[in-house]
Amino acid sequence: MSDTSILTRTEAAERHRLLDVRTVRLDLDLTRGREVFGSTTVIRFACTTPGAATYVDVKPAALHRVLLNGRELDVTALRDGRFPLTDLAADNELTVEADMAYSHTGEGMHRFTDPADGEDYAYTQSFLDDGPRVFASFDQPDLKARYTVSVTAPQQWTVVGNSLGRQTSPGRWEFDPTPAISSYLLAVVAGPLHSVRAEHDGIPLGLHCRRSLAAHLDADADELLEITRQGFDHYHRVFRHRYPFDSYDQCFVPEFNAGAMENPGCVTLRDEYVFRSAVTDTRREERAMVVIHEMAHMWFGDLVTMKWWDDLWLNESFAEYMAYSVTAASTRFTGAWTGFAADRKPWGYDADQRPSTHPVAPETVEDTSQALQNFDGISYAKGAAALRQLVAWLGEETFLAGVNDYFDAHAFGNATLDDLLRSLTTASGRDVHAWADRWLRTSGVDTLRVTDGRIEHTSADGALRPHQLTAGHYRRTADGALELAERVPLDLPGHLLGDLPGDGAVPLDPPADGTELTLLNDTDLSYVKIRLDPASWRTARSSLGAVPEELARAVLWGAARDQVRDGELAPGEYLRLVADHLPGETSVHLVDAVLSFARDFVADCAVPPAERPAALAELARVCRTLLRRTEGEPDRTGLRLVAVRGVIATAADENGAAELRDWLAAGTVPGGPELDPDLRWQLLARLCVLGAAGEPEIAAELAADPSDTSEQGAARCRAALPDQAAKEAAWQALFHGELSNYLAAATAKGLWQPEQAELLDDLTTRYFKELGPAAARRGPALARVLTTAAFPAFAATDRTVRAAEACLADPDLTVATRRGLVDQLDTLRRAARARALTGQ
Repeated sequence: MSDTSILTRTEAAERHRLLDVRTVRLDLDLTRGREVFGSTTVIRFACTTPGAATYVDVKPAALHRVLLNGRELDVTALRDGRFPLTDLAADNELTVEADMAYSHTGEGMHRFTDPADGEDYAYTQSFLDDGPRVFASFDQPDLKARYTVSVTAPQQWTVVGNSLGRQTSPGRWEFDPTPAISSYLLAVVAGPLHSVRAEHDGIPLGLHCRRSLAAHLDADADELLEITRQGFDHYHRVFRHRYPFDSYDQCFVPEFNAGAMENPGCVTLRDEYVFRSAVTDTRREERAMVVIHEMAHMWFGDLVTMKWWDDLWLNESFAEYMAYSVTAASTRFTGAWTGFAADRKPWGYDADQRPSTHPVAPETVEDTSQALQNFDGISYAKGAAALRQLVAWLGEETFLAGVNDYFDAHAFGNATLDDLLRSLTTASGRDVHAWADRWLRTSGVDTLRVTDGRIEHTSADGALRPHQLTAGHYRRTADGALELAERVPLDLPGHLLGDLPGDGAVPLDPPADGTELTLLNDTDLSYVKIRLDPASWRTARSSLGAVPEELARAVLWGAARDQVRDGELAPGEYLRLVADHLPGETSVHLVDAVLSFARDFVADCAVPPAERPAALAELARVCRTLLRRTEGEPDRTGLRLVAVRGVIATAADENGAAELRDWLAAGTVPGGPELDPDLRWQLLARLCVLGAAGEPEIAAELAADPSDTSEQGAARCRAALPDQAAKEAAWQALFHGELSNYLAAATAKGLWQPEQAELLDDLTTRYFKELGPAAARRGPALARVLTTAAFPAFAATDRTVRAAEACLADPDLTVATRRGLVDQLDTLRRAARARALTGQ
């Protein structure tokens, strides 16, 4: 995409000053084959300066006609997604007729053919600057309009949109006008959908998926609808504005790039959330939080929308905070905050310590390309953690009072950070602007450590943030276990309420007698790095698993993880912690998160190659202990499933391969579970890595389950084969082919295997030479795949670091490619430093 199609903040401000968009009528024709669809847009808008000029955003395959106030315009005037409009009147009507191209990268109108039955499906992703791939628009968040949508589709299809719709004749669907919404929220989902319908509190509800997933959606429908009802009930209790749209459909769609998208009345979610295989309870909790997150957006983002992308946090940070808060308070997943500590916050911590870090609420975001890069762990996890701090400081009742005043003032309009801060300041009587300056306008993570009875408070940027948190003091019981002796609330003022002593330290009250472990932030209330005093660290190393509360254990595991990434704790020391304390752990949150980090970062990247077999063997022993512990017991949470996956992932020799082949032949793990499609493909992929399976087994598995999941599994397996021809075929498909995002990610995950380092050596060098052109050719969505799943993270050597640095010197890298590469280079350097701790 040419840089001239990127919308700048300055351009958006000028177009907002000039235009008042009132209504949009959109007519889509999805019956023109598999390559293009028809799009006719009629926009009615006012102009504050008659005679002025502007442009409309449209990215067609073929532009057929443009009419402005009845005047035919020359369609060849289109340049880089912008069509110029001159001599505007006070009141205008613009008609744009075009053919639009279906995409296979989740951008614009995505079209998918289901391998299970050959049925076709289409859905929109209008987010950020992809809407003009579907319809003509003034594509910026602060030009809201009422949308009326009509769709012509194959007669056997169902069509779902932002509002209540009906089939007025065979294949013809008409939808009621929406309230004023931003163009990036326009949604259409179409195909031979399977639907489950219900109603709650006067709101029509719908769940939709492709037909091949019908049985799986039916099996999960009661749980999904229960979560939906619980979410609405909670939001209706705490918000004065009821749900502001006329219906609520949740559409589970294939090959979706994000977790979900908050289109009002027509939420789209990746259809992996319709579970085909067994999942852990933490995975169900994740799905519940996604449902609650998107529902929060109906208020934070849809009812009131950010004026420009620098206030993205008004959408995502709030929805993220509400997702965890509401899930923990109003659903069966009462341990949601443990999941936040164990799995979600590390995403924020990692992002906030990279060169690409940015404030939660940046002073300015210059253009849409920069905005796209801010959908990261800072805008989600750190932003949610900061809001949790704000609620702790203000109190929940006061916080909600300010939020409701904000909704009242800006309903169906746009707002800024300052608008929200004013509402919160009025409701609380506190200087919320000063709080925001410290938490939202700065970047980086504070660190707290206990030294000589004081809390040393430091930060990467020298600007100390205020913290509301607790300190837990733990002592031994008579039987040698640990118990909480006392929990002390702490209010660390940072530089908000006055200057600290020059060394940045504050006193800590002496702990109770017999205290062996003092843990700051033991309830994980704040967003901060923790370092233990030497005596507490010795206790943690010997007794981490004995700490009674899982949230406190999550904080300890997080501190250990952070020390590995900072080069303060050797990878081998971390693995010893895992070996000593994970076998007895009962929290699936912790077992899953700790094993994932131990395998993906420690064993695969941070451990020197010569020590990797021993590292895998250590992790395998941990997983087998968990298997023995759960054998013969009902496993309602999925702990045994995590252990089985761990055993598969750590199989490393002939004996391990033989055991996996026996499981595959039997179709079950001894003592359970049975091998469902996900486990079968994971197991087969590991056998392929080890050279113990090949094309005959892949073909047989694909024939037994002809689904898109199997196509992805087969792509991963073929790329994982320890064969030069297989690697080259995967490379060509990934860097020079036209794979969908999902198939590209699957191929990339199979390609790089630490066991095959010698075979992959030349490809590691080629990666940095071919990345830029491939990412530029395929666009931002594929660039993210190529700089994440396709990055050779296992090759944590100085040579790889230098190659990545040289690649970054290329001035032609796209914004998405550069950001992804910067982030991966940071992780690569951390892994290389961790390797250096072993002296190799």
